[in-house]
Order: sequence, then structure tokens, then C-alpha cells
Amino acid sequence: MENVLLKVEGLCKTFEVAGKKTEVLKGISLEIKEGEFVAIMGQSGSGKSTLLYNISGMDKVTAGKIVYHDKDIAQISDEEMSNFRLLNMGFVFQNACLLKNFSIRENIMLPGIKAEKLSLKELNDTTSKLMTRVGIDGIADSEINQVSGGQLQRAAICRALINQPDVLFCDEPTGALNSSTTKEVMEIITGINQTGTTIVMVTHDEKVASRAERVIYICDGMIKDEFVLGKCKPGNEDVEARHKQLKQWLEKNKF
Repeated sequence: MENVLLKVEGLCKTFEVAGKKTEVLKGISLEIKEGEFVAIMGQSGSGKSTLLYNISGMDKVTAGKIVYHDKDIAQISDEEMSNFRLLNMGFVFQNACLLKNFSIRENIMLPGIKAEKLSLKELNDTTSKLMTRVGIDGIADSEINQVSGGQLQRAAICRALINQPDVLFCDEPTGALNSSTTKEVMEIITGINQTGTTIVMVTHDEKVASRAERVIYICDGMIKDEFVLGKCKPGNEDVEARHKQLKQWLEKNKF
């Protein structure tokens, strides 16, 4: 039986601007199992990115529990949460968010240096293996303005994996990429999941979401429905059939 990595109970998030309160998340409960690939979809403004930021501890919940293994991360201090994210979670955003004055290799290594889990030699070796794995070993010493957007996103994936996290949180990881680069990046992310890393990904792209094991549909701050596709086959040869199934389900939900 698969173990539960993340359990969310009654999650609420309310924002207040100029004295006016807006309830963005309304009592969401869900479970994410170890090694699962979950995509979160919904219309713009539905609360999907807010959900991602809350369950990963990047933002504080208004109410509810977020249990990561046996630790309620909704109740810990900002400093403790920052360290917990560094050691247990990886993040990939729409933009790579790499530092301009550092090489690709140095950008990837930074979280590892901060975590102090590996010696400098081990960290260098791990960085080299990750870059080779995603096909960017040839640009290790390049600056970020010398490489393509797709290469930057691959570097961002390496950086997210440098501390060997349990889970990779992705917020529109292909949103700034063209279709061919999107396919390449998603093959990498699917491969990472197939080696055991849990993936939780927000996306508006049906083809991207079709690689997930389970798709959660958010509407007006609540879970409206979910669709189980099962594991994507190695090599992704079943992606088109999965996309067709997901598209039909999304149409029923008026996506």
C-alpha cells in the first residue's frame, strides 16, 4: 500500500485588501501519495496556484492542517518552514529564476551549498550527473544570458533536485516554452516521477496535465472533481490517448 506523503484537511485561505476579505480557498481536503504525479487544473482565478503555495508552505494558510508525513507544516515558524522546504522540497516555476552573476553550474549548486548535506566534491558530482541526465552538461560554465529558455528550465529542474527532495512542486513549468521544448521538459519531469519523486504540478495545458497520474480540478476555491489517468508509460508512448481522455473530462467540467 502506498504511503501518504501529504495530507490536507480543511484548508482555507483568505486575503484582505483595503478592508475587504476574499476567500480564495474554501475548506480543501486531499491526499497525495508518495511517488504520485498530481496535476492541478482550473480556470484563471480558481485558486490552483494559491493551493500549491499553501500546501508547500510558501504561503501561510488561514485555517486547516497540512501534514507532511507526520509533521503539520501549517503550524511551524517561517524559519523552520524555510529550512524544511530546502531539505525536503524542490520547486520549478514558469520562469527559471536563476541568478545572473552565476554560471549554470553555480546556480544549480546553490541550494546544495546552503543545505550542507553533501561535501563540495559530492555536490559537484551530483550536479554533473543531473546536468547530464537532462542534457545540459555542455553548458555548465555558461552564464544564463548565453543559453535558451528550454536550457534554463532544465537547469531550474536540476537546481530543484539537487537536495534529493521527496516532492517536486511545479507552477506552470512549461508556460513560457514553445510546444517542442514543452514536450522535452515534460519528458524529463515524467522521468523524474518514474524514478520515485512525487510531482505536484499546476498547469493550464491539457497535454501537459495528461502526463499526470491524477488530475484535480479546482473551481471557485474548492475541488470540483478529479480524474485518474494512472501512471504514464515509460517513453510516454500513450500520451495522445491520455490527452484525449482528459480533454473529454475537462469539457464535461466546462474547462
